[in-house]
Amino acid sequence: MPINVTLLFSREHYLAAAEAYLRGIERRVDAGLSPPVQSVASLFVSRWDAAVKQEISPPFHNRLGIAVAMRCYKAHCDLLASARWRELAASGARPQRLLWASTATKDPAARDTLYVEALAAPQTINTIPEKTLLAFADHGQPGALLPADGGLADAVLEEFRREGVDDEALAAQLQRDGVLAFAKSWGGLLARIKEKASATAKATVTAKVTATATATEHPR
Repeated sequence: MPINVTLLFSREHYLAAAEAYLRGIERRVDAGLSPPVQSVASLFVSRWDAAVKQEISPPFHNRLGIAVAMRCYKAHCDLLASARWRELAASGARPQRLLWASTATKDPAARDTLYVEALAAPQTINTIPEKTLLAFADHGQPGALLPADGGLADAVLEEFRREGVDDEALAAQLQRDGVLAFAKSWGGLLARIKEKASATAKATVTAKVTATATATEHPR
C-alpha cells in the first residue's frame, strides 16, 4: 500500500518526511526485508499564494507557492543524488516521489493552469482537480521543466521576506490550519457513517419486529 505523507508546506517539512522515509527503508534493509516501498510526499502549493494575497503588492501575487515548490524540488533532486540514496537504490529501494497538491488556481485574475504549467518535472505527481485538468487539456502551455538546482527560488523567497512575509512562520501556520481542516472533514465523515449505521440498525430492528408480528398474526 502506498504511503502518502501529506500536508507538507515547505522544504523543511519535505526533508523531515524524506528523512523518515529513508530511515524506514534502511531499517527494512537491516532487518533483511524487501526495500521497495511506494510513497509520495505531498506538498501543498496554491495555499501559499491565497494566504499572502492581501499582504503583498500585485506584482508578487501567485509567485510564492511556485518558489516554495521549486525549492523543495531542488532538495528532492539533491537527495536522489546523495550517496545515501544511491546505496539504497542499489538495494532495490524506490524513491519517494514529490506530489504537488492544491494545484487549482484560486486567484481568478491568474491563469487557471498556472501551477500545472509551472510544476512540470520528471518523476513527480500532480493531483490536478478535474476543472484544472480540462482547462489544461484545452489551452495549457507547458513550459520548461523545473530546474534541478532550484532556479531563482531563493531569490524570489528573499523578495517576499523584504515584503514582510515570514515564510517559516507561514509554513507552520498553513500546516496547523490544514490539520484542523482535515480533522474537521474526517470528523464529519465519521459522524455521517455513525448516523447511517444507526439508521440501518433501526431499520433492521423494525423489519424484524414487523416480520415477527406478521408471523404471529398469520401462523402457517
